[in-house]
Amino acid sequence: MGWVVRFGPPLLLMAVIFFLSAQPDLGTGLGTWDTILRKGAHMVEFGLLWLLWWRALGRRRALAALITLAYAASDELHQRFVDGRHGSPVDWLIDATGVAVAIALTTYVTTRRTPA
Repeated sequence: MGWVVRFGPPLLLMAVIFFLSAQPDLGTGLGTWDTILRKGAHMVEFGLLWLLWWRALGRRRALAALITLAYAASDELHQRFVDGRHGSPVDWLIDATGVAVAIALTTYVTTRRTPA
């Protein structure tokens, strides 16, 4: 698998996350639903980022998790410098939950046995 095919998707997603984190306000005006939807989106995007790194790194779960969680931490730090945004350890935990769910799902899918 070529470098671009392997590493392009996770790097592209990281660029999209950085771009979205640089926006001063991504609120929808839906109140509580806005918060639920944004936190759910964070779980999905960091779960997907872990999955893309897992694929790029030859299914090395721990290394993919380390890269993804470090990027999540840097994303929270980045948001502290954007007007109208804030980074927090709770948001990092939400991102980490997305990674944990992605790991659990891939573990389930890759280890389940087919019926005889």
